[in-house]
Amino acid sequence: MTATHILDLKKFIRTIPDHPKPGIQFRDVTTLIADPVGLRASVDLLLRPYITAHIDAVVGIEARGFILGGAVAHELGRGFVPIRKKGKLPGKTIGQDYQLEYGTDRVEIHEDAIKKGDRVLLIDDLIATGGTAEAGIELIRRSGGEVVAAAFIVDLPDLGGAERLRKLGVDVHMLVEFEGD
Repeated sequence: MTATHILDLKKFIRTIPDHPKPGIQFRDVTTLIADPVGLRASVDLLLRPYITAHIDAVVGIEARGFILGGAVAHELGRGFVPIRKKGKLPGKTIGQDYQLEYGTDRVEIHEDAIKKGDRVLLIDDLIATGGTAEAGIELIRRSGGEVVAAAFIVDLPDLGGAERLRKLGVDVHMLVEFEGD
């Protein structure tokens, strides 16, 4: 029996209606990661498919991707690389603009954070339209890295983000789905 059969992660994830704008059902994983059992199960399930995979680095997208990605990197014995919002990293960066389901933004990575040929696991809390994750994939590839997979706690399948990443040739791993959002 797997942890997903023992623990229903959805019970730990709260929904905040109309955030950040009317009509959005925000799936808040902070309640999941605040619970020690929920956090442990989430990290274990995110990293399980990659325990024996050749991964050189784990990349997490700001902000909840830092928490999850850092924990996954630690468990895999790999380094962690942050992808941050524009202007937050202190060194030389490369950036990528992207569309959110509710606006536009830009993310950046240190230009020397990924070495040519590094095999990278991308982590974030949630995939909706896939815009943020696609921007992260583009940054990793522009840095010379190979995206082994992208892993998320929550998938909103009706918004098509996971399929968008698959069309880019990226394996996608999710723990739970919330349909209709």
